[in-house]
Amino acid sequence: MSLPIDSKEKFIFEALRDVSTQLNMKTYVIGGYVRDKILGRNKKSKDMDIVTIGSGIQFAEALSQYLQSNNQVVSYARFGTAMLQYNEWTLEFVGARKESYQSDSRKPTVENGSLEDDQNRRDFTINALAISMNPEDFGQILDPFQGIQHIQEKKLKTPLNPEITFSDDPLRMLRAIRFATQLQFQIDPETFDGIKSQKDRIKIISQERINAELNKILLSEKPSVGFSLLFKTGLLEIILPELNAMAGIEEMNGIAHKDNFWHTLQVLDNMSQKSKDLWLRWSALLHDIAKPLTKRFYPGQGWTFHGHEFLGTKVTAKIFQRLKLPLDHKLKFVQKMVGLHQRPILLTKDRTEITDSAIRRLLFDAGEDLESLLLLCEADTTTTNPIKKRLYADNLQFLRQRLEEVEKKDHLRLWQPPLTGEDIMEIFKIKPSKEVGILKNAIKDAILDGIIENNYEEAYQFLLIEAAKLGLKI
Repeated sequence: MSLPIDSKEKFIFEALRDVSTQLNMKTYVIGGYVRDKILGRNKKSKDMDIVTIGSGIQFAEALSQYLQSNNQVVSYARFGTAMLQYNEWTLEFVGARKESYQSDSRKPTVENGSLEDDQNRRDFTINALAISMNPEDFGQILDPFQGIQHIQEKKLKTPLNPEITFSDDPLRMLRAIRFATQLQFQIDPETFDGIKSQKDRIKIISQERINAELNKILLSEKPSVGFSLLFKTGLLEIILPELNAMAGIEEMNGIAHKDNFWHTLQVLDNMSQKSKDLWLRWSALLHDIAKPLTKRFYPGQGWTFHGHEFLGTKVTAKIFQRLKLPLDHKLKFVQKMVGLHQRPILLTKDRTEITDSAIRRLLFDAGEDLESLLLLCEADTTTTNPIKKRLYADNLQFLRQRLEEVEKKDHLRLWQPPLTGEDIMEIFKIKPSKEVGILKNAIKDAILDGIIENNYEEAYQFLLIEAAKLGLKI
């Protein structure tokens, strides 16, 4: 197979060949670059992994001199690796090695090895492909495990016994599912069974590495593929037990609720068609996360999940803490989406009863994230009934119009109170106290309920009346 190599790649390849000859050191481009080149995926990718039969650091230093690069080689002697940035290319070097593992760690004992040893330790056959940079077979693809055939078959398979492969480095199980999702490949049945049998080994992997893979799955074109595989292999029950608990349908008195797990995956896919924002996709994944905890059956009423959005904000925080996801504004955003996702839908159940007060409160609570919230509500429509689907869409469009009307009139999207807590303390010459909070909330509620207009004068007069009830005077 001949690969389409552009002039810049050809220059890099010839430089690798010349340095290989100069050092009498066998050299190969290997792994993801080769795979993506065959797939036609790496038009934007400028990363290249190079394996040498010898010192990768020595080779990187020699190549840097050959290229007269202005960038220094960054080397990691402990791991025998080096990195050189050359123009838009990131070139990473390592000496060929063989590895052995202990059962309680994914950190291997490493020894120098041959190209065959290095290919044997790769996670999947499609990542074991190498291109020779040596004069005698320059440009030849070395494919010991039928990686090219597996690319053509859209198959993910481990080079060696999958149980050993996944036991040695359990992160490879998540990588298998991530690659299957990103590349739209099928996992080979024997490899799939290997994941199922070794799933408990994932417990030795750090949360940071786990959430890095989860994020890549979430950012894929159709993330439901990855979460479905996580569920079917049993990994989801270990990594995200709260999401796993959503699967299944329960029936009482002939009445069943929908399967909230598969509904969630549909919402996630819907969101992925609307936005590439990672945290909005996390919001879609977790929007109903507390439904198993709030599920109740009432005769004559059916199944209810009252308060699942409020409890969901607390569950979301626990998940972010456990997975070591960001606990800053990103968590606050996801919590806001989870906590408010029902509000717009409930508001539109009866258009005639949507009050300006309810619209104001939605504008105030959603603030600058209103559009994200409405996108989540649109994604949350998973009915296959065309009449219901059209009705939901019309209702949300009506709500958008009402929000625009009230926002234009009241300017509440990025609302700031006409009187702050500092203003109240200054007016009444008091220190921070619960009375300040009571008065701030009273002004906010009066504006949102339409009792007073959103301006300083009306807020000030209202403040004096409310303060008097608390025994405060100017």
